[in-house]
Amino acid sequence: MTFAGTVLGMLLFGYLSDKFGRKFGMMTATGIVALFSFLSACSQGAHGSTDGLIAGLTAFRFLLGIGIGAEYPCGSVAASEQTEEESIDKKAQHRWFALATNSMIDFGFVIGSFVPLVLFWIFGDKHLNAAWRGTLGLGVIPAAAVFVWRLKMQEPTLYKKSSMKNASIPYWLVIKRYWVSLLAVCITWFIYDFITYPFGLYSSTILDSIEPPGSSLTLIFGWNVIVNLFYMPGTLVGAFVVDYLGPKYTMITGLLLQALFGFIMSGVYPHLKHHVAGFAVIYGFFLTFGELGPGNCLGLIAAKSGPTAVRGQFYGVAAAVGKIGAFVGTWAFGGADSDRGNSGPFFVGSGLAILSALITFVFVRPLNADGMKREDEEFRAYLALNGYDVKQMGVEDDDTSDYSVDEKKEQMVA
Repeated sequence: MTFAGTVLGMLLFGYLSDKFGRKFGMMTATGIVALFSFLSACSQGAHGSTDGLIAGLTAFRFLLGIGIGAEYPCGSVAASEQTEEESIDKKAQHRWFALATNSMIDFGFVIGSFVPLVLFWIFGDKHLNAAWRGTLGLGVIPAAAVFVWRLKMQEPTLYKKSSMKNASIPYWLVIKRYWVSLLAVCITWFIYDFITYPFGLYSSTILDSIEPPGSSLTLIFGWNVIVNLFYMPGTLVGAFVVDYLGPKYTMITGLLLQALFGFIMSGVYPHLKHHVAGFAVIYGFFLTFGELGPGNCLGLIAAKSGPTAVRGQFYGVAAAVGKIGAFVGTWAFGGADSDRGNSGPFFVGSGLAILSALITFVFVRPLNADGMKREDEEFRAYLALNGYDVKQMGVEDDDTSDYSVDEKKEQMVA
């Protein structure tokens, strides 16, 4: 249900962030997350009914998902536009985006697996009700803190110059120009989430299957934290690599290395199932290279391949397709108890990673410093060439909106 809400949030707020502003979307998103994290923790059925409890959790987690989904086309898009502010080093634009988005998501995964472990230490298996409610309720704290911090934020300069907040969006012209790149990003994001989310969500299940029968929840939770920690070196190292190799080739490198370790995991799983440390290390490298490549670069490519005027919608559609991949993957890969059932997904995932690398190589164009500014200029020229009044664009007076249509056509020809 959270996945379903996330997809809706991505699509809805992709449009809202383009038409009402990045700040509006981000403030609304954090408010939703704070509210429904609290209500999820307070879920209760009438007279202690389990069915009522589940119904409440279902509704609140769906609504929470909308807030989570809203962060993608609002927060991530705003972060991408902030990287091209004058104060940012041109040689570190991609790095700051990766650190502000995917690295924080991965850090959240680590904290998200550590919190229930700590609460289990505190409350023990006699008070699991307090442990799960506390796990969900603590999500209020970071959301509320971010809400306060965002009160003073300003819209990015790129949005002020090139948005269509007060103009109609020529969707047919947008589709004709960007459909290939959008489709390529959608497919690669679908594959990435199809691979990554099931393995992340079911890491405790897989670890449980290779731990001795009767192992404590503390042991399972502990290994789950260690596995999630492997996300961090991938995303942090990748953030520094991406400005040297570029998002396209960093993504390809990460995908191919992830495929290599996936094939290794699939082949040696029967030997690793009784050696949890060895399993965790190889499994961790599989996750690490996924974050170094597509984890860091998909958001970059989605945010910087389209124009500012529809960036939220471009990003939201791509991220929503990816989340659908995560939903499908959890159903496709979950619940296996045999060696083949547990090792097969790594084989399939590795093959899909190679396919994703090929799609990226053929259809994704390289991204350079200040690429969004140049894309906005080219998009304006393209619109002018097709008879669109570009003077409508932007939300404040700016020299870029003063060019005549004839000058835009001349620029497009040049």
